[in-house]
Amino acid sequence: MSKRYQVSVLTQLLTQIFERLGVAPDESQQLTTSLIDADLRGIRSHGVQRTGMYVKKLRSGQIKPDQSLEVVRNEGAVAVIDGHFGVGQHVAITAMKLAIEKAQATGVGIVSVRQSNHFGAAGYYARLASAVGMIGVAMTNTNPLTVPTHGHDAFLGSNPIAVAVPATPHDFIFDAAMSTVSLGKFEMLKQLDRPIPGTWALDEHGEVTHDAGRLLQNMNQPQRDGGVLPIGGVGETDAGYKGYGLALIVELLTAGLAQGPFSADLGRGQVVGISHFFMAIDPAWFGDATAIKQRVSELLLRLRQLPVNGVSQVSVAGDHEWAAVDVNRQRGIVLEPATVAMLKRVTDSLNIKMDLV
Repeated sequence: MSKRYQVSVLTQLLTQIFERLGVAPDESQQLTTSLIDADLRGIRSHGVQRTGMYVKKLRSGQIKPDQSLEVVRNEGAVAVIDGHFGVGQHVAITAMKLAIEKAQATGVGIVSVRQSNHFGAAGYYARLASAVGMIGVAMTNTNPLTVPTHGHDAFLGSNPIAVAVPATPHDFIFDAAMSTVSLGKFEMLKQLDRPIPGTWALDEHGEVTHDAGRLLQNMNQPQRDGGVLPIGGVGETDAGYKGYGLALIVELLTAGLAQGPFSADLGRGQVVGISHFFMAIDPAWFGDATAIKQRVSELLLRLRQLPVNGVSQVSVAGDHEWAAVDVNRQRGIVLEPATVAMLKRVTDSLNIKMDLV
């Protein structure tokens, strides 16, 4: 049965784990904060339950915590960063902060990143820009997960797009994988022993599967048989080709622009190195920033006040996540028994005392 745990307790535990594995204290804090933030917002697929994945990557050397990132190009409104396979969260935060600096100077800043690692939920980085009054965009490619329309096997990543826009009472935040759902969602389904709903995924024979364990097993194989359908689902009737197209756009703006490995090649043999794309836009360069924020807020309010059918109100992207933060910060973060067991195995292996019960 799931239980709630206080943020402070989990934060201390995770930072201990990552520091014991060689991550510098500041980068350990960044990694931990991104996971805790996801859980606070109800994005459990990218929260504490993914700790085991990071531990595995640190132990295997895929994440190299002793490496420093390098700004290899820095001209005008653009920059290119080589992450040198460091902690993805640290690389991503550095990149978005650089994009913000450039936007302050030129109105827009774009930073392309190669040779990085998994950075958690993309929305976390888009919000770094909206928190200082800018529009933020964050994208990343991933290991192969998404099956192209009319295809049989995973070729593109989940390839999320996140956009954050300043607004009141809280910022607009859109953060979504271009696959039907992210890989972490299937990990949650397996933990909860629940079937995959609808037509989210295909098995190794190209048939719809409802078995999360089977899907995860296939995605851990080098050949990536089967996979997850793009937003829109099967074929063209339900517009799956649009999700496929969006996933491809992310691939082009991340690995294509950064000259990193494409999703199709990541995780095959020794090929590693995820690519990211970050953009910050300063509304002040387009007019009165306060007036623009007010106009955006008025549009979102109009949406929330529309007549509804079967729900309390029309929501806009980010509403549910902002509402979850206060509840989860006060009551604690929900962890499944499988996640607690994973943390126990990790802490035992590192001789760290764990007080979660």
